[in-house]
Formats: sequence, C-alpha cells, structure tokens
Amino acid sequence: MWKKILLLFLITLSFLITNVDIAAAAGLKSYVNTDKGYQFLYPNGWVQVKVSGGPDVVFHDIIETTENVSVIVSPAPSNKTLAELGTPTEVGYKLGKNALAPEGSGRKAELVDARERQVEDKTYYMLEYVVKLPNNRKRHNLASVALRRGKVFTLNASVSQRRWPRVKRLIEDTVSSFSVY
Repeated sequence: MWKKILLLFLITLSFLITNVDIAAAAGLKSYVNTDKGYQFLYPNGWVQVKVSGGPDVVFHDIIETTENVSVIVSPAPSNKTLAELGTPTEVGYKLGKNALAPEGSGRKAELVDARERQVEDKTYYMLEYVVKLPNNRKRHNLASVALRRGKVFTLNASVSQRRWPRVKRLIEDTVSSFSVY
C-alpha cells in the first residue's frame, strides 16, 4: 500500500515539476466581457455576485467573502490617453483618494507602488495600496487601469492584509491578466 501511495506522489510531483505553467494556471478561471471589451482571470472557487449601481462585474471568494475582484468602466475625458490623465503615481493617488478612501469614509489608502506596463500597443498602470479601515484593520489592494475607446477600465482586487502573504501570487496573476481590447 505504501508503494502505491509513494508511486502516486512521485507521479504527481513529476507532473507538477515538468508542467509548472499549467499548475500555476490551474488555480484561475477566465472571465470575458465581449460587449465592453475586457477580460481577466480570477481565482478558482470565487463566484460572481450581482451588484446594482456599482462595478460592472464582481467576483468574491466563497469562503473569505471579503476577498474580491471587480471591474469598473467609466467615461474618460474626450480624446485623452492614459498618459494625459497622469503618471502612474498621479493616477494612483487619484484612484486612492476618490475610490478606495473617499473623504468621509474613514479609510486611508497608502499607494505603495505605481508602475506602467506595456502589452503590445496598450498601456496599463499597475497600482498597489495598503488600505487602513476605520476599525484599524488593513486590506491590500492591487489595481490595473487602462484607457480604451474613450473609457477608463479599472480592475481592482482586494484582500485582507492578514491573508495577503498566502494569496499574493494569485492576486498578482489576476491583476496582471487584465486586458482590454
């Protein structure tokens, strides 16, 4: 019996070692919105929830329900590019101030990283925040912002700071997978 267990373990281990990319991708599912022209990967075990009057789409973990990913599509100023809206840091501060920690919310958003990412002919701003809530708990937020066809697309992923070390790679993969077309 031990030989069978060991053999099964070795086969599984050899599969994981030889197919690292497949193993990493196995934890993500695809979401595509062809009407609005965006797509991203989200963690397996998360479910879509309906939210009226808010984000275009929201997914959250079925166990840790405060862990979520959402997409907001909003109009952009006429004929502007993402660079004309500001640098990654400037856009990051605006997003933090207006969306993550608006005045009167009791939240404080600290922008800890802001960078630009080029994918083919598209520019994305990758933003990272630590958000302090009124109850002194902290959350970790990652966002990807793109401008396409006169609209600003913002994917935001949020998890508790307590869980961040465990889910960091999964959330980074989710945010990096966001693309507009």
